[in-house]
Amino acid sequence: MKENMLNIIKSLPEQIDDSLNFAKNIKVLDEVKKIIVCAIGDDAVAGEILKQYLKDIIEVEVNKDYFIPNHVQKETLVFIASYTGNQEEVISAYRTAQRKNLNIVVITSGGKLEELSGIAKTQKIIVPKGLKTRNALPYMLFPMMTVLYNSRIINNPLEEIKKTINAIEKTGFEERAKTLADSLFEKVPLIYTSEKMSPAAMAWKNHLNKTTKMHAFFNVFNEASYNEIAGYENINERYHVIMILDESDYPKIKNIMNQAKREITQTGINVTEMVIKGEYFITKLFSSIYLGQLTSYFLALKYERDPLSEGFAERIKRGF
Repeated sequence: MKENMLNIIKSLPEQIDDSLNFAKNIKVLDEVKKIIVCAIGDDAVAGEILKQYLKDIIEVEVNKDYFIPNHVQKETLVFIASYTGNQEEVISAYRTAQRKNLNIVVITSGGKLEELSGIAKTQKIIVPKGLKTRNALPYMLFPMMTVLYNSRIINNPLEEIKKTINAIEKTGFEERAKTLADSLFEKVPLIYTSEKMSPAAMAWKNHLNKTTKMHAFFNVFNEASYNEIAGYENINERYHVIMILDESDYPKIKNIMNQAKREITQTGINVTEMVIKGEYFITKLFSSIYLGQLTSYFLALKYERDPLSEGFAERIKRGF
């Protein structure tokens, strides 16, 4: 079982390549002025990536609520993204979007959403079943990008996606992940990055929570410098800080993060700095996320925990 989880993580390049095949004929003909991604939990990471990816092109809102906001106009494209197809928040948001007569594209592997979208004849993208939601990111993200390209909202992203696959296939990720797992053992990870790279930090946190079954927290700069950073004056936990740095970040953000690193280090807390390089945003993001997936897996092994189980989170969800 544990080896199977490692194989799933290492299949990320194949998943990305495969995910490009599921929305080839899906497009929106009407004008689109805004995009809403209705998703929650691990599925929401895809929406957060899309939000940052399209920041200078079109407004993207990630909706984790049961309802679509009242201010949403007809020129809004709504992606209903639920890998399992059974998350009640997303199903409720889907029904709200239907009542508002919005353009809707459903992305799911099945469940109630497949059934409802089939009855309503909503455009839908059915992706492969059998993965943990946290390992299904390519199937949630890249079909959305394909729809947007088909709808002439974005340029063809194929080159950067192929470069991303090539970057992840390079060697060295596993050894770096094992080293990080050693550093994080019996520590509470605190993950910091810029707003632009926040989806990577969110994914790191999610994988550490669910694969390793441990607390982990993330924040972004500059926000963290206004409040959270003050907490380092009184340390009560065994923290280890991870800083995800993008070489193309705004210079003032990089300077503040460097200063924060110096201040945190002086408190005796270890800081691991990861400088993410690459030509494309998607490449840098997925390289970081892949390292986080592997790190959470090897850390689970160090704790002798099953990286595939859902544990406490699944028991809580059963009580809904």
